[in-house]
Amino acid sequence: MIPSDFITQGAWDKIDMQGFQARNGKETRWPEIKAAAEAIRVKHERIGVIGTCWGGWASFQLGSKAHSPRLVDCVSTAHPTWLTNEDMDNIGVPVQIVAPEIDPVFSPDLKAYANTVIPTRGVPYDYQYFPGVDHGFASRGNPDDVKDQRAMVRAKNVMVGWMKEWLHGGLQW
Repeated sequence: MIPSDFITQGAWDKIDMQGFQARNGKETRWPEIKAAAEAIRVKHERIGVIGTCWGGWASFQLGSKAHSPRLVDCVSTAHPTWLTNEDMDNIGVPVQIVAPEIDPVFSPDLKAYANTVIPTRGVPYDYQYFPGVDHGFASRGNPDDVKDQRAMVRAKNVMVGWMKEWLHGGLQW
């Protein structure tokens, strides 16, 4: 577990990232995430997923066209981490990406790939660009900074709007 005060105090250098990744990598967490989605699918007709940061890759995996029946009906992700070109190639449900301008993890190359490839996948796609903010802004932005606070509120609003549209707006995919 990453203590929240490390994040708010900018003490990333004090976090054992290698250990965190070993304990929480894709291979470790994917079976648990998939099992949870399958259990939720049994109980609910419509499912949407929002994944920020490390949840970004998982949201794309859940929305993959490889799953039959579908695990989820729509996806939204903010500043995704561990997202690959292959994840984007395989998206099979409506997808939204909330992307900060400054993001070494969801790099300019990955952003360009997303905006080139996802529109060709035959699924509704929404790309929301957030100028002047950094990776992590939607889940750990500084609420005392006006720019960050406005971006966090806007990110929440667009993500909730996406879920309302695809889960409750009568739209089926």
